[in-house]
Amino acid sequence: MSGRIITLDEFIFEKQKDFPYASGELSGLLRDIGVAAKIVNRDLGKAGLVDHIIGQTGTTNIQGEEVKKLDEFANNILIECLKTSGECCGVASEEEDTFISFHESQRYSNAKYVVLFDPLDGSSNIDVGAPVGTIFSIYKRVSPIGGACTIEDFLQPGTAQVAAGYVMYGSSTMLFYTTGAGVNGFTLDRSIGEFCLSHPDVKTPVMAKTYSCNQGNYATFSPSVKTFIDYCQSSDGKKPFSLRYIGSMVADFHRNLIKGGIFMYPGTASAPKGKLRLMYECNPLAFLQEQAGGKADWGGGRIMEIVPTELHQRTIVYIGSAGLVEKLMEG
Repeated sequence: MSGRIITLDEFIFEKQKDFPYASGELSGLLRDIGVAAKIVNRDLGKAGLVDHIIGQTGTTNIQGEEVKKLDEFANNILIECLKTSGECCGVASEEEDTFISFHESQRYSNAKYVVLFDPLDGSSNIDVGAPVGTIFSIYKRVSPIGGACTIEDFLQPGTAQVAAGYVMYGSSTMLFYTTGAGVNGFTLDRSIGEFCLSHPDVKTPVMAKTYSCNQGNYATFSPSVKTFIDYCQSSDGKKPFSLRYIGSMVADFHRNLIKGGIFMYPGTASAPKGKLRLMYECNPLAFLQEQAGGKADWGGGRIMEIVPTELHQRTIVYIGSAGLVEKLMEG
């Protein structure tokens, strides 16, 4: 990228005119998430050096999974940053049993938004230094402004999202987001402590030769998914596809978003309805993918058209280059 450096705050401020109804609240929320990401990034850099950062907390979350210390840390940082802003009337996290309302203070009386997030996607990778990430999704509340938020504010289909994004903590720390007008990516310049525009107007290639899935579950995949994987592996005189699977959805998604490819998490014997969370992972990434020209499907339609019935709902997901998702859906 050439020309002057554009920081995340500058970019958000410049784009604020695209959302006159928001009066700056949405922009404020995106900046707050950026601040939280910087704090999480700082402490991730200490993983392995400080005992209170790495390892297990000894508790399990609502998903029945062991909670890592950094899961808990990232969750608390995001809640505090969003609560402090006053722009958000409540949050829902993959790590919490139910949503958290901020109605106890008058400062939230006019808050118009709720935020859902996975504070640290792929946290099982922390101990080995592989990439992890934060995923977030923002909705306008449907309950009356001035009162406490309700479950209905959170249980909205992905098509109602007003913003979504992710932060990937890896060899570099990147924040990508959309407000429904394309996807833009920012890389953290550690020397100045700012996210700077590095990937403007991201477009995913329509076709590519990369697929991402846990192929160890192949025997339990549906016939259509097996057929697609066999297609990827068969050369037919041409170079077969490359399998790239990190085990962190953010990292696998990020690669495919930029370079093209498809990420798949089909139903399996242990999770026939899928394993990944609709509200915290699949909806926000589907929003990004569609805004970058790709597709996101669950095998029966758009991910974002699923009408959720519970906060921790899971789903099958196929997401990535439009041509590859369409090829898979052909059966």
